[in-house]
Amino acid sequence: MAMKSTLLVTLFALVLLASQAEAQFGSLLGLLNIGGTIFCSANGNAIANSTTPTPTFANALVQISCGGNVISSGLTNGSGVFSIVLNPLQFLLTTLLSSCNLVVASPLSSCNSSLPSTGILQAPLQLAGTVIRGLLSIVNLIPGTFELIGA
Repeated sequence: MAMKSTLLVTLFALVLLASQAEAQFGSLLGLLNIGGTIFCSANGNAIANSTTPTPTFANALVQISCGGNVISSGLTNGSGVFSIVLNPLQFLLTTLLSSCNLVVASPLSSCNSSLPSTGILQAPLQLAGTVIRGLLSIVNLIPGTFELIGA
């Protein structure tokens, strides 16, 4: 009977160690991807029910700001699309969702002279989902609703 108990405890310990190793290994093979499209409008979004498509904001400087500190930045491409990848070992998802914003630091007037030349677009981050690619886990975040701050 003692042999069965020892075997059961050993088996349980191995399962526990394997699950902890998988959790640690999985976190090492993960990414946080923040992406989307910025439009050249007073609120950074496509204008609904417009007769002409809303132009995109090409070459805009976008930043991830947490508590007033820029932690990462990038530029939109010619189609207004950006993607910023963060290491989840350096940044907690809960902190990004609760304390960080996506900021469009380029003035709106640089994409359309009739838009304000002061102020910045700012949006909270929101979870868009997780994608698993083999051993790699990618958590996708997108900007929420933009606000024009300081115009």
